[in-house]
Amino acid sequence: MGDHKEQPLRVGAAVRRRRRALELTLSAVAERSGLSVPFLSQVENERARPSKPSLERIADALRTTAVELLAAADPACSVDVVRADDDSLTPPVSRPRSLVRGHHQLHAMEFTGDHDEGREVQHRNDELMYVVEGAVEVEAEGRAHRLGRGDTLYMSGGVRHRWRATVPDTRVVVVAVADHIEALEDRHRRGK
Repeated sequence: MGDHKEQPLRVGAAVRRRRRALELTLSAVAERSGLSVPFLSQVENERARPSKPSLERIADALRTTAVELLAAADPACSVDVVRADDDSLTPPVSRPRSLVRGHHQLHAMEFTGDHDEGREVQHRNDELMYVVEGAVEVEAEGRAHRLGRGDTLYMSGGVRHRWRATVPDTRVVVVAVADHIEALEDRHRRGK
């Protein structure tokens, strides 16, 4: 495979997230940065890589720094192994353990023990629950679902739900599209 270089970062996604968080249009960023709307659009869609001076102008327009944008950038391609004994991803008090390190399109958590989600939650994006061991009861949109070992439950974004383990030593893996990813129906609603 010869010469293996570090993969470039996809800074466009970080630029888009920051711009949307500030509720700015591309033309507002273009006006503030002195760069063109087509160029900014290409940057956001990963079709153009900004030079260091251009990235600094974009960062200024977004009231941040080039360093911060690069830190929030997604790797173009990455492989990351999370070991079962990696304590850095397990909060000392609670039992949920993150299965994905960093800021990515997918978020995954492992819950072990007598989890009881007392309040209803609603996520922006789709979510999949897989019961590794034990059993859970999920209340979704007012309907109860009992899941046992090996069962999965899929919920599309916007479904109100809560869940609890019904037997000791239950292990559940929840994989979800991260909240910073634009929901599919949001894109359709805006005609993209």
